[in-house]
Amino acid sequence: MTHAHLYNKYNPSKWLGDNNKFYISRTSRDLKRVDICTVNVDSDSCNTVIEERLNTYVETRDLKVINNGAELIHWSERDGWAHLYLYGADGKLKNRITKGDFHVEEILGIDQARRVVYFTACGKDKSLNPYYMHLYSANLDGSNMKLLNKGDFDSHDISVCDDTKYFVSNHSRVDTTPESALYDNTGRKIMDLETADLSRLFASGYKFPEIFTVKAGDGVTDLYGVMYKPFDFDSTKHYPIIEYVYPGPQTEANNSHWSKSMDRIDRLAQLGFIVVTVGNRGGHPNRSKWYHNFGYGNLRDYGLEDKKVVVQQLAARHKFINGKKVGIHGHSGGGFMSTAAILKYPDFFTAAVSCAGNHDNSIYNRWWSEQHHGILEEITAKGDTTFRYSINTNQQIAPNLKGHLLLVTGDVDNNVHPGGTIRVVNALIRANKRFDLLVLPGQRHSFGDMTEYFFWRMADHFSKYLMDDNTPRPVDIHEMNNN
Repeated sequence: MTHAHLYNKYNPSKWLGDNNKFYISRTSRDLKRVDICTVNVDSDSCNTVIEERLNTYVETRDLKVINNGAELIHWSERDGWAHLYLYGADGKLKNRITKGDFHVEEILGIDQARRVVYFTACGKDKSLNPYYMHLYSANLDGSNMKLLNKGDFDSHDISVCDDTKYFVSNHSRVDTTPESALYDNTGRKIMDLETADLSRLFASGYKFPEIFTVKAGDGVTDLYGVMYKPFDFDSTKHYPIIEYVYPGPQTEANNSHWSKSMDRIDRLAQLGFIVVTVGNRGGHPNRSKWYHNFGYGNLRDYGLEDKKVVVQQLAARHKFINGKKVGIHGHSGGGFMSTAAILKYPDFFTAAVSCAGNHDNSIYNRWWSEQHHGILEEITAKGDTTFRYSINTNQQIAPNLKGHLLLVTGDVDNNVHPGGTIRVVNALIRANKRFDLLVLPGQRHSFGDMTEYFFWRMADHFSKYLMDDNTPRPVDIHEMNNN
Protein backbone atom coordinates (compact mmCIF):
# COMPACT_ATOMS: atom_id res chain seq x y z
CA MET A 1 0.00 0.00 0.00
CA THR A 2 1.39 3.35 -0.96
CA HIS A 3 -0.92 6.09 0.29
CA ALA A 4 -3.57 6.71 2.91
CA HIS A 5 -6.17 9.37 3.62
CA LEU A 6 -8.98 10.16 6.02
CA TYR A 7 -11.79 7.99 4.70
CA ASN A 8 -14.50 10.18 3.21
CA LYS A 9 -14.69 10.68 -0.55
CA TYR A 10 -17.46 13.25 -0.68
CA ASN A 11 -16.38 15.26 2.36
CA PRO A 12 -12.72 14.57 3.19
CA SER A 13 -12.68 17.15 5.97
CA LYS A 14 -15.41 15.40 7.98
CA TRP A 15 -14.15 13.56 11.04
CA LEU A 16 -15.17 9.88 11.10
CA GLY A 17 -14.42 8.57 14.55
CA ASP A 18 -14.35 9.61 18.19
CA ASN A 19 -11.77 10.64 20.78
CA ASN A 20 -10.20 7.18 20.67
CA LYS A 21 -10.00 6.25 16.99
CA PHE A 22 -10.63 7.37 13.42
CA TYR A 23 -10.84 5.74 9.97
CA ILE A 24 -8.45 5.85 7.04
CA SER A 25 -8.23 3.98 3.75
CA ARG A 26 -5.04 2.54 2.27
CA THR A 27 -4.73 2.06 -1.48
CA SER A 28 -2.16 -0.03 -3.33
CA ARG A 29 0.01 1.47 -6.03
CA ASP A 30 -1.92 -0.40 -8.75
CA LEU A 31 -5.26 0.66 -7.18
CA LYS A 32 -6.52 -2.94 -7.06
CA ARG A 33 -6.40 -3.22 -3.26
CA VAL A 34 -8.05 -0.96 -0.71
CA ASP A 35 -8.05 -1.44 3.08
CA ILE A 36 -10.40 0.48 5.36
CA CYS A 37 -8.65 0.78 8.70
CA THR A 38 -9.12 2.16 12.16
CA VAL A 39 -6.35 4.09 13.83
CA ASN A 40 -6.27 4.01 17.64
CA VAL A 41 -5.02 7.35 18.87
CA ASP A 42 -3.60 6.24 22.22
CA SER A 43 -1.67 3.23 20.92
CA ASP A 44 -0.72 4.60 17.50
CA SER A 45 -1.95 1.38 15.88
CA CYS A 46 -3.71 0.73 12.57
CA ASN A 47 -6.10 -2.19 12.14
CA THR A 48 -7.70 -3.34 8.89
CA VAL A 49 -11.49 -3.52 9.16
CA ILE A 50 -12.65 -4.08 5.56
CA GLU A 51 -10.62 -5.33 2.58
CA GLU A 52 -11.52 -4.72 -1.08
CA ARG A 53 -9.72 -6.71 -3.81
CA LEU A 54 -10.50 -6.55 -7.54
CA ASN A 55 -8.68 -7.42 -10.77
CA THR A 56 -9.13 -3.80 -11.91
CA TYR A 57 -9.12 -0.64 -9.81
CA VAL A 58 -11.21 -0.40 -6.65
CA GLU A 59 -13.56 2.56 -6.36
CA THR A 60 -14.79 3.88 -3.04
CA ARG A 61 -17.58 6.03 -1.65
CA ASP A 62 -18.31 7.77 1.61
CA LEU A 63 -18.11 5.37 4.60
CA LYS A 64 -20.97 5.79 7.08
CA VAL A 65 -20.34 5.16 10.79
CA ILE A 66 -23.61 4.62 12.69
CA ASN A 67 -25.00 3.32 15.99
CA ASN A 68 -22.35 5.14 18.04
CA GLY A 69 -19.58 3.53 16.02
CA ALA A 70 -20.88 -0.03 16.44
CA GLU A 71 -21.78 -0.41 12.75
CA LEU A 72 -20.52 0.68 9.34
CA ILE A 73 -22.29 1.06 6.00
CA HIS A 74 -19.86 0.28 3.20
CA TRP A 75 -20.21 0.86 -0.56
CA SER A 76 -18.65 -1.77 -2.83
CA GLU A 77 -18.60 -3.04 -6.44
CA ARG A 78 -17.34 -6.48 -5.41
CA ASP A 79 -20.10 -8.41 -7.19
CA GLY A 80 -19.95 -6.32 -10.37
CA TRP A 81 -22.54 -3.75 -9.26
CA ALA A 82 -22.30 -0.95 -6.72
CA HIS A 83 -24.17 -1.87 -3.52
CA LEU A 84 -24.38 -1.20 0.21
CA TYR A 85 -23.17 -3.59 2.92
CA LEU A 86 -23.69 -3.47 6.69
CA TYR A 87 -20.65 -4.30 8.85
CA GLY A 88 -19.97 -4.45 12.53
CA ALA A 89 -17.20 -2.27 13.91
CA ASP A 90 -15.02 -5.40 14.06
CA GLY A 91 -15.18 -5.74 10.26
CA LYS A 92 -17.55 -8.71 10.18
CA LEU A 93 -20.24 -8.54 7.50
CA LYS A 94 -23.71 -8.52 9.02
CA ASN A 95 -25.70 -8.46 5.79
CA ARG A 96 -26.10 -6.89 2.38
CA ILE A 97 -28.44 -3.93 2.29
CA THR A 98 -28.95 -3.87 -1.49
CA LYS A 99 -28.57 -6.50 -4.20
CA GLY A 100 -29.28 -6.86 -7.92
CA ASP A 101 -28.20 -5.70 -11.36
CA PHE A 102 -28.47 -1.97 -10.63
CA HIS A 103 -26.16 0.76 -9.34
CA VAL A 104 -26.25 2.46 -5.94
CA GLU A 105 -24.64 5.89 -6.12
CA GLU A 106 -24.75 7.77 -2.80
CA ILE A 107 -26.24 7.65 0.69
CA LEU A 108 -28.20 10.85 1.36
CA GLY A 109 -29.59 10.11 4.80
CA ILE A 110 -29.86 7.52 7.59
CA ASP A 111 -32.64 7.21 10.12
CA GLN A 112 -30.75 5.32 12.81
CA ALA A 113 -33.75 4.98 15.14
CA ARG A 114 -35.87 3.31 12.47
CA ARG A 115 -32.78 1.68 10.87
CA VAL A 116 -33.58 2.96 7.40
CA VAL A 117 -31.07 4.24 4.83
CA TYR A 118 -31.94 6.65 1.98
CA PHE A 119 -29.83 6.49 -1.16
CA THR A 120 -29.75 7.31 -4.86
CA ALA A 121 -29.65 4.51 -7.41
CA CYS A 122 -30.19 3.93 -11.12
CA GLY A 123 -30.94 0.97 -13.36
CA LYS A 124 -33.40 -0.71 -10.99
CA ASP A 125 -36.44 -0.15 -13.22
CA LYS A 126 -35.55 -1.84 -16.51
CA SER A 127 -38.21 0.13 -18.37
CA LEU A 128 -36.29 3.39 -17.79
CA ASN A 129 -33.08 4.81 -19.15
CA PRO A 130 -30.40 3.20 -16.92
CA TYR A 131 -28.79 6.59 -16.24
CA TYR A 132 -31.89 8.06 -14.59
CA MET A 133 -31.19 8.47 -10.88
CA HIS A 134 -33.94 8.11 -8.25
CA LEU A 135 -34.19 8.10 -4.45
CA TYR A 136 -34.78 4.82 -2.61
CA SER A 137 -35.06 3.68 0.98
CA ALA A 138 -34.24 0.30 2.50
CA ASN A 139 -34.03 -1.19 5.96
CA LEU A 140 -30.52 -1.84 7.20
CA ASP A 141 -31.25 -5.57 7.30
CA GLY A 142 -31.77 -5.46 3.51
CA SER A 143 -35.56 -5.64 3.55
CA ASN A 144 -38.25 -3.34 2.17
CA MET A 145 -36.34 -1.51 -0.56
CA LYS A 146 -38.68 1.18 -1.89
CA LEU A 147 -38.65 3.73 -4.74
CA LEU A 148 -39.59 7.15 -3.36
CA ASN A 149 -39.87 9.44 -6.40
CA LYS A 150 -41.26 7.37 -9.23
CA GLY A 151 -41.20 8.82 -12.75
CA ASP A 152 -39.62 8.68 -16.19
CA PHE A 153 -37.00 11.32 -15.42
CA ASP A 154 -33.53 11.83 -13.99
CA SER A 155 -33.45 13.13 -10.41
CA HIS A 156 -30.20 15.00 -10.85
CA ASP A 157 -30.35 16.92 -7.57
CA ILE A 158 -32.00 15.48 -4.46
CA SER A 159 -31.87 17.05 -1.00
CA VAL A 160 -32.87 15.05 2.07
CA CYS A 161 -33.51 16.98 5.30
CA ASP A 162 -31.46 16.18 8.38
CA ASP A 163 -34.15 14.11 10.10
CA THR A 164 -34.89 12.27 6.78
CA LYS A 165 -38.63 13.00 7.03
CA TYR A 166 -38.78 14.98 3.78
CA PHE A 167 -36.81 15.43 0.58
CA VAL A 168 -36.82 17.73 -2.45
CA SER A 169 -36.45 16.15 -5.88
CA ASN A 170 -35.19 18.29 -8.79
CA HIS A 171 -35.76 16.32 -11.96
CA SER A 172 -36.09 16.42 -15.73
CA ARG A 173 -35.04 14.73 -18.97
CA VAL A 174 -33.24 16.40 -21.86
CA ASP A 175 -36.64 16.67 -23.54
CA THR A 176 -38.66 17.97 -20.56
CA THR A 177 -38.78 21.15 -18.51
CA PRO A 178 -37.01 20.86 -15.12
CA GLU A 179 -39.31 20.59 -12.11
CA SER A 180 -38.94 20.30 -8.36
CA ALA A 181 -41.27 18.71 -5.83
CA LEU A 182 -41.42 18.04 -2.10
CA TYR A 183 -41.97 14.46 -0.87
CA ASP A 184 -42.16 12.78 2.51
CA ASN A 185 -40.00 9.76 3.33
CA THR A 186 -42.74 7.31 2.32
CA GLY A 187 -42.67 8.59 -1.26
CA ARG A 188 -45.87 10.64 -0.97
CA LYS A 189 -45.69 13.86 -2.95
CA ILE A 190 -46.51 16.77 -0.65
CA MET A 191 -46.49 19.49 -3.28
CA ASP A 192 -44.98 20.66 -6.53
CA LEU A 193 -42.50 23.44 -5.86
CA GLU A 194 -41.20 24.98 -9.07
CA THR A 195 -41.21 24.50 -12.83
CA ALA A 196 -38.44 26.17 -14.83
CA ASP A 197 -39.60 28.98 -17.09
CA LEU A 198 -38.30 28.20 -20.59
CA SER A 199 -40.85 30.42 -22.32
CA ARG A 200 -38.26 32.84 -23.68
CA LEU A 201 -36.30 29.94 -25.13
CA PHE A 202 -39.36 28.56 -26.88
CA ALA A 203 -40.31 32.04 -28.09
CA SER A 204 -36.91 32.30 -29.77
CA GLY A 205 -37.48 28.99 -31.59
CA TYR A 206 -35.93 26.54 -29.17
CA LYS A 207 -36.89 22.88 -29.47
CA PHE A 208 -36.00 20.00 -27.18
CA PRO A 209 -33.47 17.42 -28.41
CA GLU A 210 -34.50 13.81 -28.99
CA ILE A 211 -33.51 10.68 -27.05
CA PHE A 212 -32.44 7.55 -28.96
CA THR A 213 -31.06 4.08 -28.35
CA VAL A 214 -28.65 2.12 -30.56
CA LYS A 215 -26.48 -0.97 -30.26
CA ALA A 216 -22.78 -0.99 -29.45
CA GLY A 217 -20.20 -2.61 -31.69
CA ASP A 218 -20.95 -6.00 -30.13
CA GLY A 219 -24.50 -5.83 -31.48
CA VAL A 220 -25.87 -6.57 -28.00
CA THR A 221 -25.17 -3.73 -25.58
CA ASP A 222 -27.62 -0.84 -25.61
CA LEU A 223 -26.14 2.64 -25.94
CA TYR A 224 -28.17 5.71 -25.01
CA GLY A 225 -27.84 9.03 -26.77
CA VAL A 226 -29.34 12.43 -27.50
CA MET A 227 -29.84 14.02 -30.92
CA TYR A 228 -29.79 17.80 -31.41
CA LYS A 229 -31.32 19.15 -34.60
CA PRO A 230 -31.46 22.62 -36.16
CA PHE A 231 -34.54 24.39 -34.83
CA ASP A 232 -35.66 24.87 -38.46
CA PHE A 233 -35.13 21.16 -39.17
CA ASP A 234 -36.39 19.92 -42.55
CA SER A 235 -36.68 16.14 -42.88
CA THR A 236 -36.25 16.37 -46.66
CA LYS A 237 -32.74 17.79 -46.30
CA HIS A 238 -29.47 15.86 -45.93
CA TYR A 239 -27.52 17.00 -42.85
CA PRO A 240 -23.90 16.26 -41.92
CA ILE A 241 -23.57 14.66 -38.50
CA ILE A 242 -21.20 15.58 -35.66
CA GLU A 243 -20.55 13.49 -32.57
CA TYR A 244 -19.72 15.32 -29.36
CA VAL A 245 -17.63 12.83 -27.36
CA TYR A 246 -16.15 12.30 -23.95
CA PRO A 247 -14.90 8.76 -23.33
CA GLY A 248 -15.06 8.67 -19.56
CA PRO A 249 -14.51 6.23 -18.00
CA GLN A 250 -15.56 8.23 -14.95
CA THR A 251 -18.56 9.57 -16.89
CA GLU A 252 -19.95 9.80 -20.41
CA ALA A 253 -20.94 12.56 -22.81
CA ASN A 254 -24.56 11.42 -23.05
CA ASN A 255 -26.87 13.87 -21.29
CA SER A 256 -29.71 12.59 -19.11
CA HIS A 257 -31.35 15.77 -17.78
CA TRP A 258 -32.02 19.22 -19.16
CA SER A 259 -29.30 21.76 -18.48
CA LYS A 260 -28.27 25.17 -19.76
CA SER A 261 -24.80 23.69 -20.28
CA MET A 262 -26.11 21.91 -23.40
CA ASP A 263 -25.93 25.24 -25.22
CA ARG A 264 -22.67 24.55 -27.09
CA ILE A 265 -24.11 21.37 -28.61
CA ASP A 266 -27.43 23.07 -29.42
CA ARG A 267 -25.63 26.02 -30.99
CA LEU A 268 -23.50 23.79 -33.18
CA ALA A 269 -26.65 22.12 -34.51
CA GLN A 270 -28.09 25.52 -35.48
CA LEU A 271 -25.36 25.91 -38.08
CA GLY A 272 -27.01 23.10 -40.05
CA PHE A 273 -25.74 19.91 -38.43
CA ILE A 274 -27.21 16.94 -36.66
CA VAL A 275 -25.24 16.76 -33.39
CA VAL A 276 -25.35 13.65 -31.20
CA THR A 277 -23.99 12.62 -27.84
CA VAL A 278 -23.97 8.94 -26.95
CA GLY A 279 -22.32 6.56 -24.51
CA ASN A 280 -19.84 3.81 -25.29
CA ARG A 281 -18.74 0.56 -23.68
CA GLY A 282 -16.10 1.39 -21.12
CA GLY A 283 -17.84 4.62 -20.19
CA HIS A 284 -20.13 5.48 -17.32
CA PRO A 285 -19.57 3.55 -14.05
CA ASN A 286 -23.30 3.41 -13.33
CA ARG A 287 -23.88 0.66 -15.88
CA SER A 288 -21.99 -2.13 -14.09
CA LYS A 289 -18.37 -2.85 -13.38
CA TRP A 290 -18.13 -4.75 -16.68
CA TYR A 291 -19.41 -1.82 -18.73
CA HIS A 292 -17.19 0.60 -16.85
CA ASN A 293 -13.99 -1.44 -17.19
CA PHE A 294 -14.44 -2.49 -20.83
CA GLY A 295 -11.53 -0.26 -21.86
CA TYR A 296 -9.15 -1.33 -19.08
CA GLY A 297 -5.74 -1.80 -20.71
CA ASN A 298 -6.79 -0.13 -23.98
CA LEU A 299 -7.56 3.44 -23.02
CA ARG A 300 -6.96 5.01 -26.43
CA ASP A 301 -9.01 2.77 -28.70
CA TYR A 302 -11.67 1.05 -26.60
CA GLY A 303 -14.56 3.44 -27.34
CA LEU A 304 -13.86 4.21 -30.99
CA GLU A 305 -15.73 1.32 -32.58
CA ASP A 306 -18.93 2.33 -30.79
CA LYS A 307 -18.58 5.93 -32.03
CA LYS A 308 -18.35 4.64 -35.60
CA VAL A 309 -21.24 2.15 -35.48
CA VAL A 310 -23.53 4.68 -33.78
CA VAL A 311 -23.32 6.99 -36.80
CA GLN A 312 -23.78 4.07 -39.18
CA GLN A 313 -26.95 2.97 -37.40
CA LEU A 314 -28.39 6.48 -37.23
CA ALA A 315 -27.64 7.15 -40.91
CA ALA A 316 -29.37 3.88 -41.82
CA ARG A 317 -32.33 4.80 -39.62
CA HIS A 318 -32.77 8.41 -40.77
CA LYS A 319 -32.60 9.56 -44.40
CA PHE A 320 -31.89 13.13 -43.28
CA ILE A 321 -28.44 12.12 -41.94
CA ASN A 322 -25.50 12.20 -44.34
CA GLY A 323 -23.34 9.29 -43.21
CA LYS A 324 -20.59 10.35 -45.64
CA LYS A 325 -19.98 13.66 -43.88
CA VAL A 326 -19.09 12.81 -40.29
CA GLY A 327 -17.49 15.14 -37.77
CA ILE A 328 -16.29 14.47 -34.25
CA HIS A 329 -15.52 16.92 -31.46
CA GLY A 330 -14.48 16.70 -27.83
CA HIS A 331 -12.63 18.44 -25.03
CA SER A 332 -9.98 17.03 -22.67
CA GLY A 333 -10.57 13.25 -22.76
CA GLY A 334 -12.85 14.06 -25.68
CA GLY A 335 -9.95 15.84 -27.36
CA PHE A 336 -7.91 12.67 -26.95
CA MET A 337 -10.80 10.55 -28.26
CA SER A 338 -11.76 12.70 -31.26
CA THR A 339 -8.19 12.80 -32.56
CA ALA A 340 -7.81 9.05 -32.00
CA ALA A 341 -11.07 8.50 -33.93
CA ILE A 342 -10.04 10.43 -37.05
CA LEU A 343 -6.66 8.67 -37.01
CA LYS A 344 -8.01 5.18 -36.28
CA TYR A 345 -10.85 5.44 -38.82
CA PRO A 346 -9.40 7.86 -41.39
CA ASP A 347 -11.83 6.81 -44.12
CA PHE A 348 -14.90 7.30 -41.94
CA PHE A 349 -14.49 10.56 -40.02
CA THR A 350 -14.30 13.60 -42.30
CA ALA A 351 -13.35 16.29 -39.80
CA ALA A 352 -12.41 16.59 -36.14
CA VAL A 353 -12.02 19.43 -33.65
CA SER A 354 -9.98 18.25 -30.68
CA CYS A 355 -9.56 20.52 -27.66
CA ALA A 356 -7.12 20.29 -24.74
CA GLY A 357 -6.57 16.59 -25.38
CA ASN A 358 -4.41 14.32 -23.23
CA HIS A 359 -3.01 12.77 -26.42
CA ASP A 360 0.00 11.34 -24.59
CA ASN A 361 -0.94 10.03 -21.16
CA SER A 362 2.68 9.53 -20.13
CA ILE A 363 2.59 13.25 -19.28
CA TYR A 364 -0.91 13.24 -17.80
CA ASN A 365 -2.06 12.40 -14.28
CA ARG A 366 -2.42 9.26 -12.21
CA TRP A 367 -6.08 9.34 -11.24
CA TRP A 368 -7.40 9.29 -14.82
CA SER A 369 -4.92 7.52 -17.05
CA GLU A 370 -3.23 5.11 -14.65
CA GLN A 371 -6.47 4.26 -12.86
CA HIS A 372 -8.61 3.59 -15.90
CA HIS A 373 -5.92 2.00 -18.05
CA GLY A 374 -4.10 0.04 -15.37
CA ILE A 375 -0.50 -0.48 -14.40
CA LEU A 376 1.34 -3.79 -14.12
CA GLU A 377 3.03 -4.69 -10.85
CA GLU A 378 6.18 -6.81 -11.28
CA ILE A 379 8.62 -8.37 -8.84
CA THR A 380 12.23 -8.29 -10.03
CA ALA A 381 14.78 -11.06 -9.57
CA LYS A 382 16.17 -9.11 -6.61
CA GLY A 383 12.75 -9.04 -4.98
CA ASP A 384 12.08 -5.38 -5.72
CA THR A 385 8.64 -4.22 -6.82
CA THR A 386 8.35 -2.22 -10.03
CA PHE A 387 5.41 -0.98 -12.10
CA ARG A 388 4.98 -0.77 -15.86
CA TYR A 389 2.54 1.65 -17.42
CA SER A 390 2.01 2.44 -21.09
CA ILE A 391 -0.97 3.78 -23.06
CA ASN A 392 -0.96 4.03 -26.83
CA THR A 393 -0.60 7.66 -27.92
CA ASN A 394 -2.20 9.62 -30.73
CA GLN A 395 1.14 10.62 -32.20
CA GLN A 396 1.86 6.94 -32.87
CA ILE A 397 -0.92 6.87 -35.48
CA ALA A 398 -0.49 10.43 -36.81
CA PRO A 399 0.60 9.13 -40.26
CA ASN A 400 -2.94 7.74 -40.71
CA LEU A 401 -4.53 11.20 -41.04
CA LYS A 402 -6.66 11.68 -44.16
CA GLY A 403 -9.39 14.02 -42.91
CA HIS A 404 -9.33 17.55 -41.58
CA LEU A 405 -8.09 17.98 -38.02
CA LEU A 406 -8.16 21.13 -35.90
CA LEU A 407 -6.14 20.88 -32.67
CA VAL A 408 -6.85 23.44 -29.95
CA THR A 409 -5.09 24.10 -26.64
CA GLY A 410 -4.64 26.84 -24.10
CA ASP A 411 -0.96 27.65 -23.67
CA VAL A 412 -1.19 27.52 -19.85
CA ASP A 413 -3.60 24.59 -19.49
CA ASN A 414 -3.56 23.67 -15.80
CA ASN A 415 -5.10 20.22 -16.28
CA VAL A 416 -3.83 18.69 -19.53
CA HIS A 417 -0.35 19.93 -20.37
CA PRO A 418 -0.15 21.66 -23.78
CA GLY A 419 2.84 19.42 -24.46
CA GLY A 420 0.41 16.60 -25.22
CA THR A 421 -0.98 18.57 -28.17
CA ILE A 422 2.49 19.68 -29.27
CA ARG A 423 3.65 16.06 -29.45
CA VAL A 424 0.81 15.31 -31.90
CA VAL A 425 1.71 18.46 -33.86
CA ASN A 426 5.30 17.27 -34.11
CA ALA A 427 4.23 13.83 -35.33
CA LEU A 428 1.85 15.30 -37.93
CA ILE A 429 4.53 17.63 -39.28
CA ARG A 430 7.04 14.81 -39.54
CA ALA A 431 4.41 12.74 -41.37
CA ASN A 432 3.98 15.63 -43.86
CA LYS A 433 0.31 16.17 -42.96
CA ARG A 434 -1.76 19.33 -43.36
CA PHE A 435 -3.76 20.21 -40.26
CA ASP A 436 -4.88 23.25 -38.28
CA LEU A 437 -3.69 24.39 -34.86
CA LEU A 438 -5.23 27.04 -32.59
CA VAL A 439 -3.33 28.09 -29.46
CA LEU A 440 -5.28 30.31 -27.07
CA PRO A 441 -2.85 32.59 -25.19
CA GLY A 442 -3.22 32.82 -21.43
CA GLN A 443 -6.02 30.23 -21.35
CA ARG A 444 -6.26 27.27 -19.05
CA HIS A 445 -8.19 24.05 -19.51
CA SER A 446 -11.65 25.56 -20.04
CA PHE A 447 -10.46 28.32 -22.46
CA GLY A 448 -11.94 31.03 -20.21
CA ASP A 449 -12.85 34.27 -21.98
CA MET A 450 -11.75 32.86 -25.36
CA THR A 451 -14.42 30.14 -25.37
CA GLU A 452 -16.65 32.16 -27.69
CA TYR A 453 -13.77 32.80 -30.11
CA PHE A 454 -13.02 29.08 -30.13
CA PHE A 455 -16.66 28.25 -30.88
CA TRP A 456 -16.71 30.30 -34.06
CA ARG A 457 -13.37 28.88 -35.22
CA MET A 458 -14.86 25.39 -34.68
CA ALA A 459 -17.95 26.48 -36.60
CA ASP A 460 -15.79 27.60 -39.52
CA HIS A 461 -13.90 24.30 -39.53
CA PHE A 462 -16.96 22.06 -39.60
CA SER A 463 -18.82 24.31 -42.07
CA LYS A 464 -15.91 24.18 -44.49
CA TYR A 465 -15.21 20.47 -44.36
CA LEU A 466 -18.65 18.97 -43.69
CA MET A 467 -20.78 21.38 -45.75
CA ASP A 468 -18.15 22.18 -48.40
CA ASP A 469 -18.72 25.82 -47.53
CA ASN A 470 -15.66 27.53 -48.99
CA THR A 471 -17.14 31.00 -48.85
CA PRO A 472 -14.29 33.38 -47.95
CA ARG A 473 -14.61 34.48 -44.33
CA PRO A 474 -14.00 38.11 -43.42
CA VAL A 475 -11.25 38.84 -40.95
CA ASP A 476 -13.79 40.07 -38.41
CA ILE A 477 -16.03 37.52 -36.71
CA HIS A 478 -19.20 39.54 -37.07
CA GLU A 479 -21.22 37.11 -34.93
CA MET A 480 -19.04 38.11 -31.97
CA ASN A 481 -18.87 41.79 -32.81
CA ASN A 482 -22.66 41.98 -32.88
CA ASN A 483 -23.06 40.53 -29.36
